[in-house]
Amino acid sequence: MAKKQFKAESKRLLEMMINSIYSQREVFLRELISNASDAIDKIYYKALTDNRYQFDKDSYYIKVLADKENRTLTISDTGIGMTKEELETNLGTIAKSGSLAFKKETEIKDGHDIIGQFGVGFYAAFMVADVVTVISKALGNEEAYKWESKGADGYTIETVDKDTVGTDIILKIKESTEDESYDEFLEEYRLKSIIKKYSDFIRYPIKMDITTSKLKEGSESEYEQVTEEQVINSMVPIWRKNKSELTDEDYEKFYNEKHYGFDKPLKHIHISVDGTIRYNAILYIPESIPFDYYSKEYEKGLELYSNGVLIMNKCADLLPDYFSFVKGLVDSEDLSLNISREMLQQDRQLKLIAKNINKKIKSELQSMLKNEREKYEKFYDSFGRQLKFGVYSDYGSNKDTLQDLLLFYSSKEKKLVTLDEYVSRMPEDQKYIYYATGDSVERIDKLPQTELVADKGYEILYFTEDIDEFAIKMLMKYKEKEFKSVSSSDLGFEPNESDKATEEEQNENKELFEYMKNALAGKVTDVRISKRLKTHPVCLSTDGEISIEMEKILNAMPDNQNIKADKVLEINVHHEVFQSLKAAFEQDKTKLDLYTHLLYNQALLIEGLPIQDPVEFTNDICKIMV
Repeated sequence: MAKKQFKAESKRLLEMMINSIYSQREVFLRELISNASDAIDKIYYKALTDNRYQFDKDSYYIKVLADKENRTLTISDTGIGMTKEELETNLGTIAKSGSLAFKKETEIKDGHDIIGQFGVGFYAAFMVADVVTVISKALGNEEAYKWESKGADGYTIETVDKDTVGTDIILKIKESTEDESYDEFLEEYRLKSIIKKYSDFIRYPIKMDITTSKLKEGSESEYEQVTEEQVINSMVPIWRKNKSELTDEDYEKFYNEKHYGFDKPLKHIHISVDGTIRYNAILYIPESIPFDYYSKEYEKGLELYSNGVLIMNKCADLLPDYFSFVKGLVDSEDLSLNISREMLQQDRQLKLIAKNINKKIKSELQSMLKNEREKYEKFYDSFGRQLKFGVYSDYGSNKDTLQDLLLFYSSKEKKLVTLDEYVSRMPEDQKYIYYATGDSVERIDKLPQTELVADKGYEILYFTEDIDEFAIKMLMKYKEKEFKSVSSSDLGFEPNESDKATEEEQNENKELFEYMKNALAGKVTDVRISKRLKTHPVCLSTDGEISIEMEKILNAMPDNQNIKADKVLEINVHHEVFQSLKAAFEQDKTKLDLYTHLLYNQALLIEGLPIQDPVEFTNDICKIMV
């Protein structure tokens, strides 16, 4: 029996197949099972067009059999089989796809698509096998043939006996070495897990002999090992079932089976699209945030299937970063895959699916916000921070998508509100959306800077997360209403008689404030009379775009650039402390220095900023006590 050689280019391709095309060896089983499924499909298509053949789905299956003793793994199918010529053509020429040719010949358009279209998947077997043997008997033929190869050196074909139509692929599994273990591909549990991972939704039964422990007949305590043939795969994927057939419990069970999370999903989204591009998807909005969500280890992405076969565990291109918390999968027949079927070519179909999924997620979140507010707030507690990052990132390019999904605590409502709800309640004379920043709602409630805005009857949004103000700065305005911090030096109020009196007092006490400013040189840009304070003696406000809260956040980062806000020390001239300042200015400049630094440090403490010299501060307090 003469050995035939692969063509030169095929020989080089085979070497690539073995060494570099596939990133994981385990996918060889996915490829061989997919080819077996195609072989059964071909009989199905024959039966559609040729009355000589009947297709009884229950008669067709794929069998995976491991023989540890002889180190062989056999994948058998009851499909259409191959003639000698087809073995020569399909297996003797690498990248010659019999499935693709069959698809073109029959012009399959019924959605029951052929999986294997590259003609290279079969050769993945050489990643784990020293010898690959194919025994096949074609439908309508009396003779069977054996194709055998040890790899790039060539192959042989000979006539053999085989009773049934179909194909057996027998792999002689490589011996394990110190660096590589191949024994796993003979282990029952490992083969079962690979099948469940990649081929769980192949539409024909995949059978294996499974060993289990059972009570011996007639015994109450003695067990025996029993080997039974079991179907490993689920076959019918949940996403191809009608939504009317499924319950919430079905979706939750699938969520748990796929290990998307240990929580219970808040919402599921079932998408079936049959248009320019066909795809099905099941998406989940989790209830709880994964422990590693904000770490480098977290990988976003949806599982990607092509005709029920897993292609990618995490397809990041299907989700924008701001929706990276979404779990689930997409299955499509129309994707352009690369030669290894492990990665996608960046094509129009993928972008279109991603765009549609993005719209669907936003629509579902908006619906939850409108109709299931309590559930939405639970979601927002876990993932609202990510939505705010989405507003801030990419130079604000996603702000229009996300702005209506944001929630902030309201000073009036004493609960979370949307920007739309805030604007709808604004009085006619209110120009800005006012906000205050701080570590907590309780701390913001006590901020001196909120007094005047609150007295005007205006609602204030409380920003308690470090990303809040950065996101709002990127948003800039909502429904033509700009955002304004209560700590801003200019609150945007119309001048009144009280403001004129303040200006007069500022001029009258100009020398006092100039002295205090010089005493705090480098710490504040100005000292002035406050228009906002009612009961508190002092506070800090800011000029410019950098707020005090932003200063704190930026300087807490690893690459601390020592960024400083332009701080203004505001004095309440209606507070009794101001009389002490005036008296000290006229009689005792040393005491005025003491008072100035005490007031400045008090203002820092109110803002949650560190005091530069705590020892000096405590000494200053002691001085006023003696």
